[in-house]
Amino acid sequence: MAATTWYRRACQTLAAVAIAAIVGCSQQAPVEYNYPRREGSQPVPSPSGPRDTVFGPGGVNFFGGGGGGGGGGAGIGVNSFLWRASLDTISFMPLTSADPFGGVIITDWYSPPETPNERFKLTVYILDRRLRADGIKVAVFRQQKNGGPDWSDAQVNTDTAIQLENAILTRARQLRLDTLEQ
Repeated sequence: MAATTWYRRACQTLAAVAIAAIVGCSQQAPVEYNYPRREGSQPVPSPSGPRDTVFGPGGVNFFGGGGGGGGGGAGIGVNSFLWRASLDTISFMPLTSADPFGGVIITDWYSPPETPNERFKLTVYILDRRLRADGIKVAVFRQQKNGGPDWSDAQVNTDTAIQLENAILTRARQLRLDTLEQ
């Protein structure tokens, strides 16, 4: 009987502590906000004002915007205009991976409907936080189908990668201009 009473009291105590913790965490503002500041003391931050966060004062900004001419967000390791333009330009191809912090986009194999016996794969490297022509590099891989189900590597025209880089840069400039006009 005594063990049952002890167990019941322990559960009640635990429940009371849990409720107190929940109520304590749900307060609107800490007690120090309700007291007036003394002269010469450090200002007390407003609960509705800006706060320090793990990601810095602006938080995480994956897609640029928000004015400024830097072009890179706080949480993205590369130029956001080049990143978005790259994704827009190669959107017709299936993605295997996209790393906004490292600036690498890898597509899966894509076979154009016009030429089902060849397929392409791209790797886009964004190399800089600035919007510059040398801030992007595209690697193009091409394979052709042999008589059977096997694919073999084929030569890629060097102009193909340059044309893709130029298309990405053009789109990045358009995105930047659109942001500046807003």
